[in-house]
Order: sequence, then C-alpha cells, then structure tokens
Amino acid sequence: MFAFEIADVWEKIERIQESCEEAFKLKSPYTCPEDPTRDIDLLHPKFHPPKKGFVTPEGQARMLHDLASIELQAMELGIRTLVEFPDAPQGFKEELAAVTISEAEHLRMCLEGIDALGFKWGQWPVHAALWRAVAPEDTLLDRILIVHRYLEGSGLDAGDTLIRRLEGTSGKETIQKIVKQINFEEIGHVDFGSRWYREICKTSKIDPAVDFPERMDSLRTRLPKRVEPINRVLRGKAGFTDEEIQYYENLRLDFLAPAGRMGNSVKT
Repeated sequence: MFAFEIADVWEKIERIQESCEEAFKLKSPYTCPEDPTRDIDLLHPKFHPPKKGFVTPEGQARMLHDLASIELQAMELGIRTLVEFPDAPQGFKEELAAVTISEAEHLRMCLEGIDALGFKWGQWPVHAALWRAVAPEDTLLDRILIVHRYLEGSGLDAGDTLIRRLEGTSGKETIQKIVKQINFEEIGHVDFGSRWYREICKTSKIDPAVDFPERMDSLRTRLPKRVEPINRVLRGKAGFTDEEIQYYENLRLDFLAPAGRMGNSVKT
C-alpha cells in the first residue's frame, strides 16, 4: 500500500520512505486511484467555508491547513510519478524520492504549526485539485511540467506573496518561519524539475525552447488557474529561462482576462 492509499495523515508521513522503496521495486506502471485517500472531508473548493484574515489565530491556522493540503498532495504526487513511471531514469527517481520525503517534512511542519495555534487537521475540508491535474496518460515530460514546473513553480510565487502578507501580522512568527523555510526549499524542488526536463529533452533529441510552449499549450486547459504575480527572481533561481518566465506571465494575464478573451496572450 502506497502513501496515497493510506487515510491517516500521520501514517502517510511515517510510511513515505517505505512507499518510495516499494515504488523502486515496480516493473510495470501502477494504477492509481482517482483521488488520494483522506482522513478528512475532501470537497471541491467552491464548497469550502469562507476564510478569516491572518490577524486571527484561526485565519493563520486555516492558511497552514490549506498549505498542509498542498504539501500532502505534492508528497503523494511524488509517489504517483514513481509508480506510474517505473522506467524513468534511475537518477531522476532517486532525486524525486528525496524531493518527496522533503515534501513530507513540509507537511509535518504545517501540521505541527496548526496544533501550536490551537487547531487540528480536519477542522476544514481540503481539495484534490493538484492530484487531479495529472493523468495516467501523461508522458514523463508532461508530468514534470505539470507538477514541478507549473504547480510547484506557482507555489514559489504564492509563497512569496504570502510571506509579504504576513509582515506586520501579530503572532505571525510561527507560521512565517514555516512558510519561509518551505518556500526556500521549494526552489530546489522546482529546479529539480527544470534540470530533468532539459535532460530528458536532450536524451530524446527534443528542443526544450520549442517543446516548452507547445507542451504547455496542450496541457493548460486542465491546470488549476494560478494568478499570483510571477516572482522572476525565484523562478530564475529555480531554472526557468527568461522566455519560460514570460510564457507564465502571459498565461497569468490570460487567466485574469474576462471570459471569451482567453487564449490570445500566451504566445511569446
């Protein structure tokens, strides 16, 4: 049983190393469930209750709860890629396992932060939008772009925005420390995707400068919309080229555009 099939969130964390080891033993792709197993309510975001501001302990705990859900899905997506792509390069799989274990530590930090604020995991529902952004028919390059370069890359932008929003908030020390550490370490997670995207393109004799916009155009309709301002500095540290960053700038403008006007601004 892999971590995404286990309900209890703490057991998921404790068994993440075992999940990676079991994934390495697979000789053929493993069929993953439509949704990962949860020990709390899994609901579409439109059914989630309204959030309170960061000036309140509840608002801060809710933010960490949302972040925990993201880190949980990131951890599970790492395992999912390992089990769905058993023939991926060994170096890629070893690095991905390390990234996945790091995501588990981020999840642990968030859960402990929620407890420290006097709240509990499960006081609010969570979603599975990140898990559902990938599909069994993905190629490995698709998966790298979706998970590590789009979802986690967008996390760099969101984390930076969140850190700035927390400035001046009373009692923010605990959550600000957690968010800063996660955002710093996520740079390496995203850079992992950038390096391996180019390495696999190279071995497959694919030009990444041509492939990146074309592949993103084919994938964008099933990606969660991300509209946080693009952090060019963090993106650069995470291995994005200027052209790739501009693509995401244009994609963000498309997401912000009124209905009926999307699809015209992405081309660079």
